[in-house]
Amino acid sequence: MTLTYYGHACFGIEMNGKTLLFDPFISPNPLAKHIDIQQIKPDYLLISHGHADHIADLIPLAQNSGAMVICAWEIHEWLQEQGIENTLPMNTGGKKQLPFGTIQCVVAQHSSSLPGGRYAGNPLGFVIISKEGTCYYSGDTALTMDMQLIGRLHQLDVAVLPIGDQFTMGVSDAILAADFVKCSTIVGVHYNTFEPITIDCNQAQKAFAENGKKLLLPAIGESIEIFRAK
Repeated sequence: MTLTYYGHACFGIEMNGKTLLFDPFISPNPLAKHIDIQQIKPDYLLISHGHADHIADLIPLAQNSGAMVICAWEIHEWLQEQGIENTLPMNTGGKKQLPFGTIQCVVAQHSSSLPGGRYAGNPLGFVIISKEGTCYYSGDTALTMDMQLIGRLHQLDVAVLPIGDQFTMGVSDAILAADFVKCSTIVGVHYNTFEPITIDCNQAQKAFAENGKKLLLPAIGESIEIFRAK
């Protein structure tokens, strides 16, 4: 499978001929000013929670692409009010078989509200299982003991984890999260977009390496291949 990073916590995954785009926050991000969202045509939009730095481009991308939006029930209701009808509401623990594979919603420990403060339901993480590999995206979250269930139930090829601290896990907790989910290939997100979540990337990669793990930090717009774990 191919992963393309679009900045902050937004990334796309191509698998089984379909493109999944997670938490679209591109056009307001000055670090991603070279990315034209009109050129992004996902088949599915996956939304972990309702904060602006995860849904800023959701409506225009959904309108432009016709993608199915996978999200919490409360975000589904809000999208219906905005005229976005192609939605798949889910909630924690639920699974769904789709053309690209199976998606399961898992626990994320965070908050979630929509613009204006409207309640947006439970924040979510996602496990994506396909014939091309298995990916875990934690969403914005703290380190939780629930992550051990993911390592028990799934054989992950890659985990996408926040590493910016202050609003989510930082590097040290993300290393523990990688231990919990039993995954040694990590893509770091939710860092360096704003001053409070600025990190030393070299030190972060060194810390992961010292713990027997690889921290991938692709440039914005860069695509990387994810191979099955041996």
